[in-house]
Formats: sequence, structure tokens, C-alpha cells
Amino acid sequence: MKKFSIVIAGGGSTFTPGIVLMLLDNLEKLPIRQIKFYDNNPQRQKQIADACEIIIKEQAPEIEFLATTDPKTAFTDVDFVMAHIRVGLYAMREKDEKIPLKYGVIGQETCGPGGIAYGMRSIGGVLELIDYMEKYSPEAWMLNYSNPAAIVAEATRKLRPESKIINICDMPVGIEERMAKSIGLTSRKEMVVRYYGLNHFGWWTDIRDKKGNDLMPKIKEHVKEYGYSLKEEVEESQHTDASWMHTFAKAKEVYAVDPTTLPNTYLKYYFYPQDEVAHANPEYTRANEVMAGREKHVFGECNRITQAGTAEGTTLEVDEHASYIVDLARAIAYNTHERMLLIVENQGAIVNFDETAMVEVPCIVGSNGPEPIVQGKIPRFQKGLMEQQVAVEKLVVEAWTEGSYQKLWQALMLSRIVPNARIAQEILDDLVEANKEFWPKLS
Repeated sequence: MKKFSIVIAGGGSTFTPGIVLMLLDNLEKLPIRQIKFYDNNPQRQKQIADACEIIIKEQAPEIEFLATTDPKTAFTDVDFVMAHIRVGLYAMREKDEKIPLKYGVIGQETCGPGGIAYGMRSIGGVLELIDYMEKYSPEAWMLNYSNPAAIVAEATRKLRPESKIINICDMPVGIEERMAKSIGLTSRKEMVVRYYGLNHFGWWTDIRDKKGNDLMPKIKEHVKEYGYSLKEEVEESQHTDASWMHTFAKAKEVYAVDPTTLPNTYLKYYFYPQDEVAHANPEYTRANEVMAGREKHVFGECNRITQAGTAEGTTLEVDEHASYIVDLARAIAYNTHERMLLIVENQGAIVNFDETAMVEVPCIVGSNGPEPIVQGKIPRFQKGLMEQQVAVEKLVVEAWTEGSYQKLWQALMLSRIVPNARIAQEILDDLVEANKEFWPKLS
């Protein structure tokens, strides 16, 4: 059986150790001969890489390991690029979140002004990775889970239309795991779903078990009462960050807007933006929570492993959600025809919607990549919301490509999260100032 070579682009990410542990856990499904890390921040990557090298040596010494900041070294002789970069790191995420809040507008990593700001930073970084891959390993596939996935996917569609990149998001996977647990199943893999939308902006329309039994009524019953919170969490409330507990509970109200479907949790930002502002602490946002929590823990634990020279007793955890990356790589490598939710060009998958929109729908994945499954026509309510949101995404990419201040202002104004054109412009001017180092020059 062929063994694969993988480069993780974003080697200094807090998610990287979890992905390495997940890959090591799945070697019987996806044999690996080489893992490389690539990052343009050598100090940050070194802390993660030194610990991961010890983990790999202890668990799978036959795998070659290399961490580098040189694109040629990183991207030569690879089968898969697993990309999860964060341009500007958490310091810029903090600004994405706090600047809008000054104006009474929610600041969030992928939605509204924060997501737009992050998108403007991410586009160039992801395109650069594609170009390295195509130059040094033209047969490779990029599995991209860099946020904000919707804007990045639109940029790759428009600016690198022939590239072998698949844009993915683990949020639906996480929600499906909760759905499965809420009705007593052991795994989301026991469910077959129908779903449509844009990334972080979608709805489940049908969920069945492998025998075809309809699971929607039972799941809806749970969501109507608890949202996506699990009963034991509501009782204990200790294993999940406070912000996620709020998000899972809020799904109950989002569900009430259209009880014929089950919603993606991110819709709360678009349906109840004022509630999210009221719930936010402008001095301590999600970025602060992550820096004080996951980032501190992961870097502290990696440094401990390096000093001890062993990963024995580590508190680093396997990224369970990321196991879908293995399923995706396997589907391409072995033509398994796995059914997966992916972000793809619409091309008729949603019959009454823009063919060029990057939509999130179930696909069958084989060696040629994803083939979308037709979801048919969608109702006016969802169609109207999605048309507005896809216009935001397309305007952001046009603004980046053309260096257009006007188009970026229009994108902000069109977002349901922003109340009017004046506030959109005030937020934009602050974001332009904060992102001088990262955005193209706008005029």
C-alpha cells in the first residue's frame, strides 16, 4: 500500500499537534511516510515542531519528519497539503472582534466585519500556498480548512479556478456529533444527511440512519428544548468554553425561525446580532479566551514535552473533528466515494441559486475530487438570506482583487450584522488602519 507525504501548512498553529495525533491514530487508514511542517513564523513553529517530532518518534518512528520555513523544501514531494493558516495570528483576531464592538456591532472570526477583515488577510496567504504546491508538487491536493472558509473558497474559485484545492469546515461535523449523541447514537457516521447553504450559513433538511429511518423528529425534539447543548453539559456545564455553551444553547432560538430544518449554529450572528453584542465582553472576546486557554495550554505542553524529551503523560488531545480530513484524503487517494459536506462551486447543486456561488452541500468524493449531490430548489427565506450573504463574499474578493475601498464598504453594508452604511464605513476605516500590514492598499 502506498505511503503518503503530507505537509501541514500552518505548522505553528495550536491545532497542529491535535492533527498530528489524529494522523498517527489513523495510519491503518492512511499510511504516511513523511510529515512536514511549513510556517513563515520560525519561532512559533519550532515550539510545536520540536514536541511533534518527539511524538512522531515515539509513536511511528518510521515516519520522516521535517519542519521548515523554505517553500521549496516544504512543498516538494508531497501528496497532500493540509492548510490551516491564520494570517496575523490571534492578535489580529482580537482586533477583528473588538473594533466592531466599539460601534455596537458583533465582532466574530468568520461573520460580519471581523470575518471580512480576516478574509482580506487570508486570501493572499492561501493563494501563495496554492502557488507553492503547483510549482513543487503539481499532482498534490490541498485540503484547506483556513478560515474564513467562505471568502477563501470564493477567492480560490475566482483566482485559481484550475487548482486542486478542496475547502472544508469542521463545524457541521461537530454539530452532527452532537445530534448523534442527543439521540443515543455513538457517531455521526451512523447518519446520512442532506444539507445546503454557504459556509457557516446553512441548514440540515433530512437526516436518516443507514436503514433509511427518519431521525429528524427526534433531533428536532431535542433542539427545541436544549438547542445543540447535551443534557449532561446543561447539568455539569464544565467541559466546554462558556462561549460555546452559549452558542449551543442559542441554537434553540435559531431553530424556532424555521422549524422545518435544523440550523448551523453560526446563524445566531445573523438572526440575533443585538443579543450577541449584549452577551459579548468588549474587553475580553473569544480571541482572549483562546489565547488564555488553548494557546497557552498547547504551547506550554509542547515546551514541557521538548524539555522532558518524551510525550509520555501528555495532555495534548487528538483532534477528533479533524478525522474527516483523513476521510477526505482517503477518498481522493483510494477513490472511496465517501459522502462528505464540502464547499464547492454550486453549478446546479442548488437549482434556484447562483451557479458560481461557493455552496456547502453533501458531495461524493473520489480520485477526481468532489461531485456535489443535487439538493433541489430551496425556499424563499433561505434563498434570500444566502443571496445577500454570497454577495458579501463576492464583493470582498472583488475588493481584494481590485484594491477597492468602495466594494469593501458595500460588502460591510450588505452584511446582516451591520445596521447601516455610516457604521459600516466607520468600522471599515478602523479596520483599514489596523490591517495596514496585511491588506492590499485600498483606494
